[in-house]
Amino acid sequence: MKELVRLFVQIALMRKGPQDLPASAALLAATAAAFFIINCLVSAALPPIPGHWLGQLVVEAIFTFVWYALLLKILHRPERFLQTTTAVFGYQAVLAPLWISAVWLVRQFADDDTWRLPISMLGLAIVVWTVAANARVLKAALEWGTPACVALVILQYLAGQILLLYLFSGML
Repeated sequence: MKELVRLFVQIALMRKGPQDLPASAALLAATAAAFFIINCLVSAALPPIPGHWLGQLVVEAIFTFVWYALLLKILHRPERFLQTTTAVFGYQAVLAPLWISAVWLVRQFADDDTWRLPISMLGLAIVVWTVAANARVLKAALEWGTPACVALVILQYLAGQILLLYLFSGML
């Protein structure tokens, strides 16, 4: 277990990739569950932010499965689904505490002239890091260039945000 966590940290640090993971449905399920649990724990530990974060998290997890299943099928690489999706959930589980904390801080200090810029820059750095880590995972899975993989990651993020907005806009 400890070695697996180290491997996900290495993927988040862009030193390893999905090819270093076993192709295992059980590992994918366990990693997705860990991603979900870590997000729930960190979100529950911080004072509440308006919105239905639990429902959004469920949609985000399902969307991630569907996105990579369709993407890899359309691009004729379905055999890479298990490792790619496991890597994505794994590095996201590692980065979730940073990401959730940054989002929370940005919202908390949105009206504070002293802290708004430094905290926003921290949030931006985490977004860039997340995009880079995900693009590296895609690059290994698709054998495409970095710019195309970055574009796919940004497209995934935008599509996910549009879906969340559509599903939860009446609840915000």
